[in-house]
Amino acid sequence: MPRIFVARMLPGELSPGSPLDRLAKVAQLDIWPSQIPPTSSELKESIKTADAIVTTIAEQINRDVLEDATRLKIVSQLGVGYDNIDVLACSERGIFVTNTPDVVTDATADLTWSLLLSSARKVFEANSAIRESKWGAWHPSWMLGSAVADKTLGIIGPGKIGTAVAERAAGFRMNVFYHGNKEKKNFPGKHLSLDSLLEQSDFVSMHIPLNESTQYYCDSDFFSKMKKSAIFINTGRGGLVDQADMISALKNQTIAGAGIDVMEPEPLPANHPLLDLKNCTITPHIGSATLETRLAMSNLVADSIIAAIEGTVPPNLVNP
Repeated sequence: MPRIFVARMLPGELSPGSPLDRLAKVAQLDIWPSQIPPTSSELKESIKTADAIVTTIAEQINRDVLEDATRLKIVSQLGVGYDNIDVLACSERGIFVTNTPDVVTDATADLTWSLLLSSARKVFEANSAIRESKWGAWHPSWMLGSAVADKTLGIIGPGKIGTAVAERAAGFRMNVFYHGNKEKKNFPGKHLSLDSLLEQSDFVSMHIPLNESTQYYCDSDFFSKMKKSAIFINTGRGGLVDQADMISALKNQTIAGAGIDVMEPEPLPANHPLLDLKNCTITPHIGSATLETRLAMSNLVADSIIAAIEGTVPPNLVNP
């Protein structure tokens, strides 16, 4: 019987009709028991006899890990991004690589707006003030944030998530700009050069994939071109940002604030300097973290693995 290594317990667990229940009907499941991801050596050992793997962003699928996985047919990533997977190494071994696009769009766009609004209105700082007993008498100049309505939103990366973020801006009467490799038809905003977008936007939101050409895309030069009153939002990947440069920009008030769901490393250590910044709102990589979205993602993973085990080309293939 085929064997599937599942790197983390999926939503619904093994309840009837759940994604894992669907997989259990076609293969033997080996589910990693811990909340902590397997080490490289543990992962390598676990997939030696696996026909399929369910991975998350935390598992690094590289040449060394794949070395002894002679039966492996498919690596199915629970997520849109797959920068943790050496796709070329998989392709050379005839291993399918799949992801879970589309179903994360709304949840990630919603979180982007949660971070934007929280950063603009100092929700994190205000909540901390209550919890730390710093809520005094009402004062007209206390906890002054920034308005969102009628401001300018700049989106870098006009893909599906970037588009969904732009669509939500209509309710705030925002002026929307975007930057991408080329103009995109029907995008609800105006295409600008990167410099023009940074110079004019009150909020800048990142939605490009992480690869060799985009690593540390947001550096000191990037932040220096933003308005001093602007807020930076990142729900893409931590590697898009030179974190030291972002911390410096926030400390020196080169920009007014940031809202980030992704960072390096993940999770952040308890003494990380980002955690000392009051003008930085941080969430722990929860862009797709709704029950509905994670179940939909898990079902896409099940669809792909079942197809591969049954000998057909899986959907959502990233290395055709």
